[in-house]
Amino acid sequence: MKHLTLFAVLFVSVAACQNKTENQSVNSNPNTMEQTNEKPAIEKLLFSYRDALNKSDVNKVLPLYTNDGVFMPSNAPSAIGQEQVKAAYAFVFSQIQLNIEFYIDEIVVNGDYAFARTMSKGTTLIHANKQTVAEENRELFVLQKTNGQWKIARYMFNKMK
Repeated sequence: MKHLTLFAVLFVSVAACQNKTENQSVNSNPNTMEQTNEKPAIEKLLFSYRDALNKSDVNKVLPLYTNDGVFMPSNAPSAIGQEQVKAAYAFVFSQIQLNIEFYIDEIVVNGDYAFARTMSKGTTLIHANKQTVAEENRELFVLQKTNGQWKIARYMFNKMK
C-alpha cells in the first residue's frame, strides 16, 4: 500500500509539473534542469534494457530492476521482486527471441522517481515454430534512483496492434 500511495503522489506531482512547464519559459523552471541532467542516465538505462532483451540475457535484465521491481507483461501475471522477475524473463526468453529498437517518446523526472514512455518496434522469433513475426509495443517505465543509479521500478507494455 505504501508503494501504491507513493506512486499516486508521484504521478499527481508529475502531472502538476507538466502543467506548470507549459506555462513557464524553459529557463525559469527548475524541473527542466533536473530533467536535462537526468535524461542521459535514463536513456542509457532504457537502451541497456533494450540490449538485454535483444540478447535474451536474464543476467543483464535483473540488475536494471530495483530489488522490489515489478514486471507487468501483457496476458501474464505480474512478476514482483527479483526472483519472480528472473523467472518471468527466463520463461519469456525460452519462448521468443526479440530483435527490437526502442524509441523514447517522453521522460519526466521528479526527484528520485521518473517515468518514461517508449515504443519498441522490430521482430520476434518464436522458438516453437521458428516463425519470425513483426513486433510493436508501447511501454511505460516507472523508474527509481537508488544509490545514485536509475533502475526500473515498474514496467508494463502492450501491443500496438
